[in-house]
Amino acid sequence: MTAAANKKLVQQVYADSANRSGTTFVDHLADDASWIVTGQYSWSHEFRGREAILEGLMGHFRSLFAVRPRTVAFNFIAEDDHVVVEARGDNVTRTGLRYDQQYCMVYRIENGRIRQIKEYCDSTLVERVLGSFPASRVPAVAQDA
Repeated sequence: MTAAANKKLVQQVYADSANRSGTTFVDHLADDASWIVTGQYSWSHEFRGREAILEGLMGHFRSLFAVRPRTVAFNFIAEDDHVVVEARGDNVTRTGLRYDQQYCMVYRIENGRIRQIKEYCDSTLVERVLGSFPASRVPAVAQDA
C-alpha cells in the first residue's frame, strides 16, 4: 500500500474512534500485531497479538469508562509504511474523572494490516486518573523482559 492509502486507513480508525466505534481498527489489526506503550510506568509494556491488545490492554482501558472511549485526531503524517498521529482523548472515567489525554501514536502498516503501534502519552495523567496497570493483565512476554 502507498503512504496515502496507509494514512487513509489510520484516518478511518480515528474517525471511528471519534464516533466511539472500533470497527476499522479491529478489522485491520494483524493477528501478530504489537502495541508498545512507551515509557517507564506500570502501563509500559509490549502487547503482542490481537488478544493481548484487544482483551489485555484495550479491555482494561475500556473497563475504566462508562462509554466506549473517544479519541479525536488532528494531525496525520505518513511516509512509506508509517503513519504518525497527534490526537486527544475526550473521556470521563466511571468515577467521574476527566481523562483528556494527549497522544502521539506511530503506526506501521503492512499490506493494509496494522502491524505495530507505539504510543507516547502523559504517563503521569495515566497513573493519576486510571491507576496502575493490573499485574494480572501484563502480557507474559513483558513479565519476562
